[in-house]
Amino acid sequence: MADILVIGGNGFLGSHLVDALVVREHRVTVFDMFSGTSHWASEGVDIVDGNFLNIADLRRAVHGKQIVVHMLSTTDPAIAENDPIVDIRTNILGSVELFQICADEGVEHVYFASSGGTIYGDRDQESFSEEDLTLPVSPYGIGKLAIENYMRFFERKYGLRSTSFRISNPYGTRQNPHKRQGIIPIFLRNILNNKPLTVMGDGTMFRDYIYVKDFANIVATIISTGPSQPVYNVGSGRGTTVNELVDAMVNVTGRHPVIEYRDVPSTYVHGSVLDTTRIQNEFGPFEMTELEVGIQRTWQEICEHGF
Repeated sequence: MADILVIGGNGFLGSHLVDALVVREHRVTVFDMFSGTSHWASEGVDIVDGNFLNIADLRRAVHGKQIVVHMLSTTDPAIAENDPIVDIRTNILGSVELFQICADEGVEHVYFASSGGTIYGDRDQESFSEEDLTLPVSPYGIGKLAIENYMRFFERKYGLRSTSFRISNPYGTRQNPHKRQGIIPIFLRNILNNKPLTVMGDGTMFRDYIYVKDFANIVATIISTGPSQPVYNVGSGRGTTVNELVDAMVNVTGRHPVIEYRDVPSTYVHGSVLDTTRIQNEFGPFEMTELEVGIQRTWQEICEHGF
């Protein structure tokens, strides 16, 4: 049992991770900006309401914690694409300030939610392992890699142990379908509202989709067990094209949406699948939720909330 602070713990990924950590009997505190209700389901979670870009708020939250899990991002791929400077000034700078506070406060271990879908870049490769070169082509991926590199600096200079989770494309319940990130909830919301689906290219782009509870189970297991490596890919290990994704949604919803095809932006990655051998060998085996099962659960929540 450890005292764990989850930065961004009221978000999509963070709230599911909070639940998984509480199940493992950790003492969990969530740091986030709370404008409404909490999204996790567990009881006994402490709350620190604060601004990630406020150093005093961060220091107040970090004080006395053994483990800090950095799940918060101030931007998404679209925001970073349109204004890389915002990503640098908020995401990267804020993360560096967090790591300095963790070093000052004697935190034992920092974990960071990186991006397995962007950090390896756009290369004709079947899958990517943690040992492959990191050649991101988008500002979002470049920013994630910069934060990983700063974690190495803080470990070397201050002895602050750190681990990055290179997460593929997570989806599932509690994911806001009104945001610009997350093709599955966005498409499902459009299907519910009888709106067309926008597909970049010819639909052959492929990604590694992981159901959010699988993600939370893997990450909570690694944190609870203790990692031996500085980086772990967290994904399903399976690739799905956009066309296959749409077919799965048709099977789940019974609806046939109109598809609108658009040109592919220059910084999009054609394909990304993560090699998950490292986590499976060290902490597994992990059983992954089948794509249609995860889509069904997500569809049910979207229908219930009437998005």
